[in-house]
Amino acid sequence: MRASRLLTILIRLQLGGRVTARALAEKLEVSKRTIYRDIDELSAAGIPVYADRGRDGGFALLDTFRTQITGLTTGESEALLLAGIPLVAADLGLSGAAHGARAKLLAGLSDAERAEAQRVADRFHLDPLDWYRRARPAPHLPLIAEAVWSGRRLRLDYEGWERVSAVIVEPLGLVVKGGQWYLVAKTRTAPRTFRLSAVREAALLDETFERPRDFDLADYWSKAIARFEKGLRREQARLRAAPSSFDRIDRLGADIAEPLRAAAPDADGWREATIPIESIGFAAGLLLGFGDEIEVIAPQALRTELAERAARVQKLYAEADDCAPAKDR
Repeated sequence: MRASRLLTILIRLQLGGRVTARALAEKLEVSKRTIYRDIDELSAAGIPVYADRGRDGGFALLDTFRTQITGLTTGESEALLLAGIPLVAADLGLSGAAHGARAKLLAGLSDAERAEAQRVADRFHLDPLDWYRRARPAPHLPLIAEAVWSGRRLRLDYEGWERVSAVIVEPLGLVVKGGQWYLVAKTRTAPRTFRLSAVREAALLDETFERPRDFDLADYWSKAIARFEKGLRREQARLRAAPSSFDRIDRLGADIAEPLRAAAPDADGWREATIPIESIGFAAGLLLGFGDEIEVIAPQALRTELAERAARVQKLYAEADDCAPAKDR
C-alpha cells in the first residue's frame, strides 16, 4: 500500500508543477503527516524533491529529473490498451505511433500479464459511428492537430450558416463525436466550437499563444453540449407513444425518448410525456415516420402540421396510382 502511494506521489510530481501536502493528502485519503513522511522517504531514496514554503508553496521535483516509471498492473495495462481507438489514431496520422506504443507497453509486461492484457484487447472493439453513417471527411485535420499540439494560431476559412468567413483562432483542443471532428478554439472573446467538415481552408501561422492554464477541454465540451441542446429545443409538445414504437424511439433523440420511456404505461401500454422540440416543422418531420404509433396531444399547431403533411403524402401516392398503366394496378 505504501509503495503504491509513493509511486502515485512520484508520478504526480513528475507530471509537473507544485503540489501541496493538503492536495496530496486529499487525493490519497491520508493525513498530511503521512504525506510528509512519504516525501522524506522519497528524498532518502535519492529523489530530488524540494519544498517551497508560503502561500504558493508546495512540493516539486528538480526540473532536470526524469525517471522511467514501470510497474503497471494487469488491469492498468488492459485499460491503456482499450484506450486506443484505431479510427482516431488513423485520422490524426498516428497509426504507426499508436502501434509502436502498444508494442512497447506489451513488451514491458510479464508473459502472463501480456497474455491477459492481449486477451482483453482482442475481445473489445469500439466503433464510434452510428448505424448507416459514414465518417465525415476532415481534410485539414493533420494541420489543425499540429496547431493544437504546438500552440500556434490558425487562420480558418469557415463555412457558417450564411457565408464563409475568415477567422484567426487559438486552438485549444480536438473532439471527435459520432465520427465527426470538432475544434475548440479561442477567438477574440471566448472559446468556440468549429466543425472540421465546415473548414474550407486552414493555414498554420507562425504566431504562438499561451494556453489558458485553467482551461479544461472535457468540462468545456460537456457544458457546450448541454447549452447547445437546451438552446436548440425551446418549445414543448405532449405525445402518446404506442408500445410498438419503442424499438425505434431512440431515433428521436434522448431528450424525447427518455421522458417517454420513464412514463408509466396505461392499460394498453401507451406512454404519455411532455418533451422538448426544436420547432413545429422539425418535430413534424421526425414524428411523421412513426405513422399512427405516436400521437401528438398538443400543441394544436403540430397536430395540424402532421395532418397536412400526411394528406400531401396520401395525395402524392393517389396521383401516382392514377398515372400508372392499367397492367401495373
